[in-house]
Amino acid sequence: MSTPSSSNGGHAPRVLLIAPSLEILGGQAVQAARLLAQLRKEESVVIDFLPMNPRLPGPLSLLQRIKYVRTAATLVTFLLKLLVRLPRYDVVHVFAAGYFSFWWAPTPAILLGKAFGKKVILNYRDGRAEDHLRNWRTAIPVIRKADVIVAPSGYLVDVFAKFGLPARSIFNVIDERYSYRQRRGLRPVFLHNRILEPLYNVECTLRAFALIQQRYPDASLTVAHEGVSRPALEQLARELKLEHTRFIGSVPQDRMAELLDTADVYLTTPNIDCMPGSVLECFAVGLPIVATRAGGIPYIVTHGQTGLLVPCDDHQAVAAAALRLLEDDELVVRLTTNARRELERYRWPQIRDKWLGVYRELTDVTSEWAKSDAPSVPVRQPGSPVEAGRAGTGSVSA
Repeated sequence: MSTPSSSNGGHAPRVLLIAPSLEILGGQAVQAARLLAQLRKEESVVIDFLPMNPRLPGPLSLLQRIKYVRTAATLVTFLLKLLVRLPRYDVVHVFAAGYFSFWWAPTPAILLGKAFGKKVILNYRDGRAEDHLRNWRTAIPVIRKADVIVAPSGYLVDVFAKFGLPARSIFNVIDERYSYRQRRGLRPVFLHNRILEPLYNVECTLRAFALIQQRYPDASLTVAHEGVSRPALEQLARELKLEHTRFIGSVPQDRMAELLDTADVYLTTPNIDCMPGSVLECFAVGLPIVATRAGGIPYIVTHGQTGLLVPCDDHQAVAAAALRLLEDDELVVRLTTNARRELERYRWPQIRDKWLGVYRELTDVTSEWAKSDAPSVPVRQPGSPVEAGRAGTGSVSA
């Protein structure tokens, strides 16, 4: 089979995307799957995928059921596959989170990519970046080896700048299959669908819902997804005597639109965050949002324009904002209408040229955008207003 050619006569950039597969619950895997699906439709790039969490073949898969053994077996398998496949590509595009996850697969991918003479894109996606870089200083020399640092959030661009690391922002991509529904006369039907881990502070959502139920005894809350905090959260729900509260476990991505459509208000109360795809999904379906001002959320949501923002770990403020939505139909229409406009910046036609530009830049194919160091849009500071009649100008993790 002949290699696809670019418009200037050279071969199309050959890119190896390294990221978690959908077997790992989380925003990185979802975004990697969406990006891969879109780029495979493009004739101007050849893209392939190497999961950070490869399955072992045949009987060896039994090793991945054994604690500790599975970690070593998966890592060795990943490294062997990486060594075999690296020579075929021009560019290594590596998704990364912080802390131990950074050393698990991104670090060897970056180092081996450079050792093989490949161009490396570090696509960093973790709202804990500042703490990671400050306390794991050995990460910075590895990050500097990347040819380009890309983040989905202007928040992370600002964080990297504090450490002298130039980064650019390319937004996450929204799933185009979501259907918008204009909500009026909201029911007290609430949804939370973040992973049940301490950094997402689901406890704050539960405590806020307890206050909401004092005003609306028939209010309901659905808590989706799994995580290490689930047993403690279920116990807290019992202690708070919450009614009509369901923990429904993991929800496949292809059923997410259905789940979002069942709710009338979305609550998310993290203490740390980057660029939550769940917020964009709410924009897409017309679901009004109450969120904490954590990390990159204010770079996506403008308070009073596309959602309601409250201080972190303030369940009383969360409850007050939720009640405000239930009781102010005009506000709900304004927020969801503006959010729908804002979503245009996250659709594939707006993202496509940014990624293709980076790939061409690294393989010396002409690209006016790629030759500049500008992020995908100007980075705004949290809290800057949305201009009348259009989406905000801020850039926006997993």
